[in-house]
Amino acid sequence: MSDRISVSKKSFGRTRDGREVSLYTLENSRGMRAEVTNYGAILVRLLVPDDRGETADVVLGYDTLEGYERNGSFFGATIGPSANRIAGAKFTIDGTEYAVDVNDGPNNLHSHMELGYHKKIWDAQEGENSVTFTVRDADGDLGFPGNKMLQLTYVLDEDNGLTLRYHGESDRNTVLNPTNHTYFNLKGHGAGNIEDHELTLKASRYTPVLPGAIPTGELAPVAGTPMDFTVSKRIGKEIGTDWEQLKLTSGYDHNWVVEDWDGQLRHIATVTAPGSGRTLLAYSTLPGVQFYAGNNIAPEEGKEHARYGKRSGLCLETQYFPNSVNQPDFPSCVFGPGREYDSVTVYRFR
Repeated sequence: MSDRISVSKKSFGRTRDGREVSLYTLENSRGMRAEVTNYGAILVRLLVPDDRGETADVVLGYDTLEGYERNGSFFGATIGPSANRIAGAKFTIDGTEYAVDVNDGPNNLHSHMELGYHKKIWDAQEGENSVTFTVRDADGDLGFPGNKMLQLTYVLDEDNGLTLRYHGESDRNTVLNPTNHTYFNLKGHGAGNIEDHELTLKASRYTPVLPGAIPTGELAPVAGTPMDFTVSKRIGKEIGTDWEQLKLTSGYDHNWVVEDWDGQLRHIATVTAPGSGRTLLAYSTLPGVQFYAGNNIAPEEGKEHARYGKRSGLCLETQYFPNSVNQPDFPSCVFGPGREYDSVTVYRFR
């Protein structure tokens, strides 16, 4: 099927310090198109046809590189080496304590706001139906041990699936827990609030949090709580209820535990939006997915002069659980000699 996918490259401008950045376009014969850049391995645009064949860009973002150099909401970004939160911005591996950036209260969020992988220029290699981005950093960079390499390959297919294949290596044991931070709105990136979207999560448990959104270590049942998406439910149905977990994070911003996780590719989530003519099916090999309802998107101008704001998009961030490095009972996000990092995430549209 790859011979029906076109891959092209053009300039996406220059960074503030003058470095050239490129934009790569993957397009299939059914009208689906993904545009990705080697700045932050970011998904810039994702045009998806509806059930009438009309396409819309269903991911939030910016028209220019300048927007991504700010990007306070991490639109479309590849987060690394560690996504989500690390309690106290510290962790211990092999008896050595490491300190990372304190940038979210007393904790660490997404490695580093300005120097994380989402703001690095990655090497790029075009394939027949794909683009592979590679980033490297040195032992001690951002406080993380190990000389590290992370690759992310975006693959487009003829069945309207966008696959994200990750591979990571380190010469010392370290935290490798990358994710993609794309915000979806199935009606189109500028269509406003996503509370009318309906979500199903194949997860009967989640990881409740303390103030600061640090997991308690418990795997709690969703049954009987607003966290229950085992049957399709409108996102806005209970998001504003006076329930402690939702109050702590101003809405949904939690990690769900993928049902029957065994490292194989599993269907983990389905999203629909009334009137959009589009359905998103998410698949992952990872043990967790952070469903974030965009509660804290700051009002700003996005692509095509669209106005973004609170809950303009939703994220399904596949991952190891937040603060896994400090929770020995969580699946381990420590990788190094003898244990390379590999994962697959697929966003497929119907």
